[in-house]
Amino acid sequence: MFKKLSRYCQLLQNMGMRYITYRIRHEMEKRSGILKKRFPVNPPAQNFITLEEWRKDTPAFFFQGKKDLKFPQNPNPGLEKIVSDMENGSFLFFCKIPFKLGENAGWLTNPDTGFRYDIRKHWSEIPDLSAEAGDIKYVWEKARFTFLYDLIRYDYHFKKDCSERVLGEIESFIRHNPINQGPNYKCSQEISLRTLNWVFAMYYYKDSENLTQARFQKIVNHIYWQLHHVYHNINFSRIAVRNNHALTETLMLYLSGLLFPFLPNVDKWSAKGKKWFEEEVAYQIKPDGTFLQFSMNYHRVVIQLLTWAFRLTALNGKSLHPVVEERAKKSLLFLENCMDETSGELPNYGPNDGALFFRLTNDDYRVYRSQLNDLKAVLGMPADTVSESQFWYGCDNPKTEKPSSVDLMKTFRDGGYYVLKESQQKVLTFIRCGDYRKHRPFQNDNLHLDIWVNGVNYLRDAGSYKYNTSPDLYNYFNGCEGHNTLSIDGKNQMQRGPRFIWFYWVKNAEGKWVENENGYTFEGWIEAFRQIKKGIVHHRKVRKIKNQLEWSVTDGVENAGKLAKTVYWHINPEVEGKILITATGADGKTIEGTKEKAWYSGYYGLKEISVRWSFTTTSDKIHTVIQILS
Repeated sequence: MFKKLSRYCQLLQNMGMRYITYRIRHEMEKRSGILKKRFPVNPPAQNFITLEEWRKDTPAFFFQGKKDLKFPQNPNPGLEKIVSDMENGSFLFFCKIPFKLGENAGWLTNPDTGFRYDIRKHWSEIPDLSAEAGDIKYVWEKARFTFLYDLIRYDYHFKKDCSERVLGEIESFIRHNPINQGPNYKCSQEISLRTLNWVFAMYYYKDSENLTQARFQKIVNHIYWQLHHVYHNINFSRIAVRNNHALTETLMLYLSGLLFPFLPNVDKWSAKGKKWFEEEVAYQIKPDGTFLQFSMNYHRVVIQLLTWAFRLTALNGKSLHPVVEERAKKSLLFLENCMDETSGELPNYGPNDGALFFRLTNDDYRVYRSQLNDLKAVLGMPADTVSESQFWYGCDNPKTEKPSSVDLMKTFRDGGYYVLKESQQKVLTFIRCGDYRKHRPFQNDNLHLDIWVNGVNYLRDAGSYKYNTSPDLYNYFNGCEGHNTLSIDGKNQMQRGPRFIWFYWVKNAEGKWVENENGYTFEGWIEAFRQIKKGIVHHRKVRKIKNQLEWSVTDGVENAGKLAKTVYWHINPEVEGKILITATGADGKTIEGTKEKAWYSGYYGLKEISVRWSFTTTSDKIHTVIQILS
């Protein structure tokens, strides 16, 4: 009982009274039926504007119909296959996993478990987590309509009119998902994304004969009520969640006044949305450009949202607060410093839910280059390459500039990231060492080390797999075991609480880079493992020898006595024969390593067998040498 009370006190201390108070009030409103009254079920349809009026005075957008797009066509076979599979009922989930969907199953049935949600239920009656239903993201995936970009790009590059298919999918959703009912009204971020993606399709098929008056009225009516839902539920994301959800939803509200000036209430929604969006950007993106969710993928989500924000703001002759542009540019600087220049990928670091909101190139999901260049283009900054996506945003003459070829040793102290890039050998050394004083942690990954050479991720992060999975898999992917770091007595740096909550946050952490004639040295430490004992400190020193593919890693532990200390190293199996890892203890004697079967998840919902070496000792020091062989 005392331990449980102590954890709740931690939760209150870490999350704050505002968060706790709001969650209690929200739960009471849900159980009392207040949310049902605030969000009416299937309200009467309204006609706000005719299709003819909209076509005559269409608000500014990236383009005004497919006729406006003049960039080179590229009928890519990979894109053709995606669309062909779609025609046969197979949709690509999380940019990687194909699922065969039955008729209308994509809206209400989880293809991973076969569970079908009851559409008669109000969204507030749909549980957040359910072992029977499985991961709700599998239902949301099709309903966010990112697959429309594949159809629209296929239409453009192959000159095959997909308007009936695209508009028919939207109409099908409207028919099978009454307003505020079922799982697809559970999350306001999903609603916001769906609205943005419908807008993109409406503009592309603006002049299509298949965009009829009846369809247009249905879509606009649904858009109004989706915006109504987002506005009246905005405090959930701004108080209870406050991450990329809040950015997406407040941006949608801001854009509502630019894209739908003919709808009632949007002047108020847009003005508040703009203010909130600017506040969220300033709060969520730190002055050094790092992001509060400690996730490369979620930071890319922010990059894509900022691209829409800046482009549509400029096209409508408006402006955003200067802090938004400042944080956008700092974000680009951070992510580019963490990006492997050869592959265009970033470390598989932090929560990764497979989100790529606006897929406008043929690049693999793990490649970030085009999204970074899109934001550069709309900000008028030079990009390292020209991507197809820049033309979709209406940037017809993007500037280009070759990336720097000098070695870079970077510290991002606000977020706790330490990056070393050596251009001649094309080497990226990435280290995480940060505290969680202000923002909640998501994984036990402090002092994790990622190594890339010439586009290959030799030592890598295991990923995050699924958010709703077995406790063992969740603990593995989000714990020390899934990272290149150290565990004590088999325990994590923090102790898991309910859902996405961790107790005993790491609140003390420091790191620094030092360069000398022969190499670069990172020195850092964290105070962690408080569920074991107070005052345990993990030190890590990483020395990289210049012009050699060799790293020397020394892990020291204070105040853990004779408890077992284990260092984990996750190796890319494709290059297992090209990496040599040896370890010694405090007495200089060799520690025999154990080769283990491990899991790796490069894409959400997908796990594959990988390789992990672990080295265990009861002494207070482990010295590891990592060599990559030519």
